[in-house]
Amino acid sequence: MSYRPFVETLVRSVVENPDHLEVEEEQEGGARTFYVRVDPEDVGKVIGKSGRVITSIRIVVSAVAAKSREKAFVRVVTD
Repeated sequence: MSYRPFVETLVRSVVENPDHLEVEEEQEGGARTFYVRVDPEDVGKVIGKSGRVITSIRIVVSAVAAKSREKAFVRVVTD
């Protein structure tokens, strides 16, 4: 089961430019990694003060994946 639409929905609710949102999914073994790219102006909003927003997103995605006995990670890509 792919959690990509779920990750997109979570991040889309935080950013101001949802048209620039890209989520790539990579699967290795029993773990999925989601690479999130957003507009440079939205990177700070996705990370949040002291990393609180991205930590919350990671916790929720990890919890959803754990129900299926999988691991999921979210990484914010900054260019």
